[in-house]
Amino acid sequence: MKNTYKLALCLAILAFIAVFQIACKEDDLANNGEPSITYIRVTNPASSDSLLVGAFQNNLIAIVGENLQDVREIWFNDQKAVLTPTYVTSKSILVSVPAMVPKEINNIMKMIFANGRTLEHKFEVQINEPELLSMNCEYVPEGSVATINGNYFYPPLTVTFAGGVTGELVSVEDQIIQVRVPKGAVAGQLTVKTTFGETKSDFWFRDSRNIFLGNDPFVGWWNQAYVVTKPGAGDPVAINGNYIRVKEAISGWQWKEVAGGPPDAMGPISKNIPDAAILRPADYNLKFEVNTLKPYNNNLLKINVGLANDFLTDAYQWAPPYDTKGVWRTVTIPFEDVAASYESLGIRMSVSPNGYYTRLLFHGGGDLDADISLDNFRVVPKILKK
Repeated sequence: MKNTYKLALCLAILAFIAVFQIACKEDDLANNGEPSITYIRVTNPASSDSLLVGAFQNNLIAIVGENLQDVREIWFNDQKAVLTPTYVTSKSILVSVPAMVPKEINNIMKMIFANGRTLEHKFEVQINEPELLSMNCEYVPEGSVATINGNYFYPPLTVTFAGGVTGELVSVEDQIIQVRVPKGAVAGQLTVKTTFGETKSDFWFRDSRNIFLGNDPFVGWWNQAYVVTKPGAGDPVAINGNYIRVKEAISGWQWKEVAGGPPDAMGPISKNIPDAAILRPADYNLKFEVNTLKPYNNNLLKINVGLANDFLTDAYQWAPPYDTKGVWRTVTIPFEDVAASYESLGIRMSVSPNGYYTRLLFHGGGDLDADISLDNFRVVPKILKK
């Protein structure tokens, strides 16, 4: 009996000690164990003192506070964020703001914990205005459908062409707009407007700037026979006056010049490349339109542009494969890539008031059964001043 009493007394003491220790631990916890948010900041260590009251979609943020380890859900407005357990600790949580646009906006971030507790914090999801990156083809006739590529295309939206006319929307996705080109659309920037802002394109629709090879009219030394002036049955439609069509077999390493010439043969068009593009090629793009009725799948198209003193055989090489399947597409090449191809051969571009040498030369390995059309070779700015 005495031993039983001693055992009971020991158990009672141990239970008391355990309760006392638990109580002490809870007292030691910050905020008495209740979850709290001290601040939200960016995740870049170099900018760790940059505190946030809002962030754009997809931005990674750091939530800093106390007792956060048991979080199970985080909501921004009515959109649930994706939680990664390894990014959750008692002191901080790394989480990306959801990409989806909220249907109901209250600018509240809500955290839900394992025990059902919730914690709310004022935080604004800043919805991106439209981002316009490119068009499948920058030359599209009235009544046809143009495709605009970018981001944050959230309906309702409008597409306004230069000339102040609005296109008919055919379809809208987050990254693609298809719009019918309206009557009255002219060369210039596009504007896309959503509830969250509007953006003008850096590229131009029907870009008429700085064309150094367009065949309107034909100029140069080589192959006027390749210029299509009145498209007939089986020819691609014209998108901007005359264009070049090469429809023949070109054998490997055959020398086939299809367009171009020195400045005195090309005339005033040879001076259309801006001085700034020669001096700062990284600020510019080389663009042109292509239509392939047969795949461009062999050989090489060597392009001379911006050369002040002479032609260069192994100039910039636009390499296959490329196949538009019978429709016009805009090709964009960073102009610094062209400059680098020259510099690798010891030639550095320089400004020439007299104009520049131009050449399109098929010359490379592999036989090509060519049926390729080309138009509107131009050097244009990547970014337009707002």
